[in-house]
Amino acid sequence: MTTAAPTVLVVEDDPNLRLALRDNLEHQGGYAVEEAATVKEAREQLSRRDFQLILLDVMLPDGDGYTLCRSLREEGLSVPVLMLTARTLEEDVVRGFESGAQDYLGKPYRLRELLARVGAHLRRGGVAPAKVLRFAGYSVDLDRRRVETPEGAEVELTRKEFDLLAFFLKERERALKRDEILDAVWGTDVVVDPHTVDNFVSSLKRKLKWTSASRFSIQTVRGVGYRMEVERGS
Repeated sequence: MTTAAPTVLVVEDDPNLRLALRDNLEHQGGYAVEEAATVKEAREQLSRRDFQLILLDVMLPDGDGYTLCRSLREEGLSVPVLMLTARTLEEDVVRGFESGAQDYLGKPYRLRELLARVGAHLRRGGVAPAKVLRFAGYSVDLDRRRVETPEGAEVELTRKEFDLLAFFLKERERALKRDEILDAVWGTDVVVDPHTVDNFVSSLKRKLKWTSASRFSIQTVRGVGYRMEVERGS
């Protein structure tokens, strides 16, 4: 039985950034994400379910993150808050902590740092990040080493094919050199022909039934290697 994914509430009024945050947290972090664009929507979400973490913008259409965070603390809600904002002057950061936030990260954020901070806060709260990656309707259970199609059927992959897919998903949207892929999947102490990667990519695409209409792709980056791309919102 798969462990329930930790729940994260993203409070951000910019729709593009909100979608990007949701995609990254769901697909690379394996978290269950809900969204809010205003203080009112955030309160509605918080009244409906419990969250293990809140990502909170400071400037919102109907209020500000500082006031919302302080009021949540006054109401006894102890859920960790990570403020994510372009306001990064010292007085802004201090105000964020004084309002009850556990962390403060400036925009533009670095994805790896954001995911690391989210994971750290969840671990401090005794919550283990889910070990399931999702893309284009597929799910990749890292613990059970099982891949399922959008219809729920299992995709039979070899050990290396599974490791390759997991690596691509963790590093999605980034151009990966063949040597980097070989080191991550086959190990640094094994001598493997770099073109082995090409063969495994072809096999992976075939088993995932990739077509030009698919919502994901593993693109060849000329002179470099490969880059996995996943359609936003899928």
